[in-house]
Amino acid sequence: MISVFESFFEIQKEIHELLFSWIPFSVGDILYIFFGIFLSYFIIKCFKKKSRNESLLKILIFLNIFYFTYQIFWGMLYFQKPIISKLPDTKITLEKRKNLAIKYLEKCKQTRLLVKEDENGVFVISELKIIQKEILHQQTWLPNFISAKKGNKISSFKPSMFKNVMSFTGILGYYNPFSAEAQYNSDLPSSYLPFTLAHESSHQLGFAREQEANFVGYLIGVNSSNNELRYSTEYFTLKSLLNSIVYEDEKFVEDMIKNYSDGMKRDRNFEKDFNFKHQGLLNDFFGFTNNVFLKSNQQEGSVTYSYFIDLLVHYEK
Repeated sequence: MISVFESFFEIQKEIHELLFSWIPFSVGDILYIFFGIFLSYFIIKCFKKKSRNESLLKILIFLNIFYFTYQIFWGMLYFQKPIISKLPDTKITLEKRKNLAIKYLEKCKQTRLLVKEDENGVFVISELKIIQKEILHQQTWLPNFISAKKGNKISSFKPSMFKNVMSFTGILGYYNPFSAEAQYNSDLPSSYLPFTLAHESSHQLGFAREQEANFVGYLIGVNSSNNELRYSTEYFTLKSLLNSIVYEDEKFVEDMIKNYSDGMKRDRNFEKDFNFKHQGLLNDFFGFTNNVFLKSNQQEGSVTYSYFIDLLVHYEK
């Protein structure tokens, strides 16, 4: 049954890409705006006794159609065979994660020397279109035993119209199943952005689970010849490893951060400043709702890195 939905996903994705990828703005965001206006209009009408029943009926019909379409286009992909079942079995130990963290710290240090900086010495992307093109190219080199999915030949990366809201919610990007667009927050620090694009492109391939999209994004970026994409990927991997270690050995994590290169420390401080400026109730609210959404779709919560780390350790074996 799942293979039927995977095949249908490929067909509808190709159609949506042909229809919408050439449009310079986000069609999916426009659809969401219209959905919001439609719902708001009929919710307001619910307060009028004369039109209450009819408005409630229209809202229920709309929500059912929306949910059914979402499940057909995307939701059923959450039940695909997990990637971890395709990888060799191994025990996940603290020592293995520490060794990987040391490995990726050294990788980050070397790659950081190859990227550009702004006037403040912070990593800056030179040309985003080149990174997007590289991601599409790297999709075709994914290991066959992990993915037989067809890479995207058409670029459908779009900056989100909701970037200001996204900055205050902690959402870096999202895949729109109604338009097959990979949306991203264009205001993100450069250290976040390339890997975010790789992650969202993994959703475009049909990997629905968040941590599996992280892993496929890792495979896309870690062997790339593009230094900016590779650095962002290695840095994400290092941070994920340290996040998985910190509650077991905080001293190790502190020592690792002290050993960051000067450039990495500037990038880290820039990320911290960005996150601090955008803290607030929206961040807490969307963090909670995203956590609920992930768990309702057979996934770990948004605050955990363990499944990505499990995949990484298994793959490194």
